Amino acid sequence: MSNRMARRGMIGGALAACLVAGTIATSVADEPAAADQPPVERAAVRTPARLPLGSAELEETRTPRTVAPGVTHIAIERGRASADDFWTVTVGVGTTDEEVAELEARIRAAGYEPRLDPTAGPDPRGSEDRPLGMMVRVGRYADQTAANRARSQMISRGLTGVVHHTSEDGNPTTGPWSLDVLVVDPARFTGRLRSELASGIVPGRETTSEMARRTGALAGINGGFFVIDSGRHTPGPGLTGTDGDLAGISVVGGNLVSEAVNDRPGLVIQSDSGRGSSVRRLRTRLSVRTDDGITRQVTGLNRQAGLIVNCGGVGTATPFSIPFQEYTCGNDNELLAITPKFGATAPEGAGYQATLDADGRVTAVQPSRGGAVPAQGTLLQGTGTGAQWLRVHAPVGARLSVRSTVVDSDSGARVPVTSKTSIINGAPLLLRNGRTALDPVRDGWGPVEIEGSDREALFNAWYLRRNPRTAAGVTKDGRIILLTADGRRPGYTVGLSTPETAAVMRSLGAVNALNLDGGGSTAMVVNNALQGTPSDRTGERSDGDALMILPKSAR
Repeated sequence: MSNRMARRGMIGGALAACLVAGTIATSVADEPAAADQPPVERAAVRTPARLPLGSAELEETRTPRTVAPGVTHIAIERGRASADDFWTVTVGVGTTDEEVAELEARIRAAGYEPRLDPTAGPDPRGSEDRPLGMMVRVGRYADQTAANRARSQMISRGLTGVVHHTSEDGNPTTGPWSLDVLVVDPARFTGRLRSELASGIVPGRETTSEMARRTGALAGINGGFFVIDSGRHTPGPGLTGTDGDLAGISVVGGNLVSEAVNDRPGLVIQSDSGRGSSVRRLRTRLSVRTDDGITRQVTGLNRQAGLIVNCGGVGTATPFSIPFQEYTCGNDNELLAITPKFGATAPEGAGYQATLDADGRVTAVQPSRGGAVPAQGTLLQGTGTGAQWLRVHAPVGARLSVRSTVVDSDSGARVPVTSKTSIINGAPLLLRNGRTALDPVRDGWGPVEIEGSDREALFNAWYLRRNPRTAAGVTKDGRIILLTADGRRPGYTVGLSTPETAAVMRSLGAVNALNLDGGGSTAMVVNNALQGTPSDRTGERSDGDALMILPKSAR
């Protein structure tokens, strides 16, 4: 039984909400609190009467509680399982008549009859009147076991396929949906809102629950995209590099920890309470300057040379410098800065390295990369032309200054970074100034053709189909909205498509919002209790970072 279902069983109707004129008013002030939880306070939270999911008549229940002054948690259940949905095996996605015909021929040759279901959205590169393509499928099965058995038989006949439930396709369904929302009101919140690195450094991962316990958080959600080390350290499809490396911008406690995937959005927290928070498209500008004014672009921060996760890099990045989700671009001519946030030991490899002390003076050089990271300084690592530059301009005794700036991509304005600034990476951008702002091609999700990567299938699977989702946004009056949606549990909760995530965030009051890492990474913790059920069979996934809501007294 999931935590959500258990919670329902324990408290029954005690937390029943009254929906009046878009206001949820709780009436649970007299309910005793658990020993490890603060008492539930009477609260009123402005929210719409219904989420824009499925038809308007679907049943929806909301269970709000006050976590702390200015912090409200709302559990939302909506809809029901549909008798029209079923299990099937998807052999492939055809985006042209020729591709569809080829898939159908392969299926018939193996002794099966194909079926076609349209994708839930159009190809973002073409007409909105035409779907991305057709999901070419085999069978209608009553349960997952039967579908898995059919898939195994298909494999024995030379076909590959993925077991899907049609409720997750992104097309109309009745659900059900299970979501959790945290609302932080900076006008009332007296604690701290900040990003947190797993294990406190770049390498390594922790679950959101572990980070919440370690920091003493009141609540928290998982953060942005990151690397799960597969052991392959070469550019190409997938994310590869240091385990836990953040695949986009990260600022923790005012320290820039990871460079941006340029032009992708980030959640920017500018104060302890969250006041002044924003969602912006961001770029980072990194450089190193000698005492005599010679400047060189720094291409990366706290990562392995030649591996630019989700692409969007600078310099001679290949095969391109635009954002590209779930792909690692390369660069043979890098100059990287490694700070103490990477940990005690730097990435190793061929190239050249200079050690800088806290004043920027070069204290040591070596003809390879790796070794100890100075506790109060910086390592500069070069490959290709970057290594050549260091050999010439970074002799022992020279003084170099490493500079970093965060820039709003749209306005070109510098984004202030202070000791209270936190930034978490994400994509795609969901809302801009109250309007849906989905641009999958710009944010790296588009089905751009590239050898070795089936982008149409990725776009359909991760963008158009329903999955567990995490999102963050800011309302017109400055409140922060944090959303998690469970998924991949047909019959219990189907998740959200990307367009649905944007619609839900808008309905909750956000005017600017972005998608954070989802799927098995989706997690929300409130009062040390994990909300909902993780989609990974192994349980809650270890992530690269998280957003923590901390009491004022937390360390």
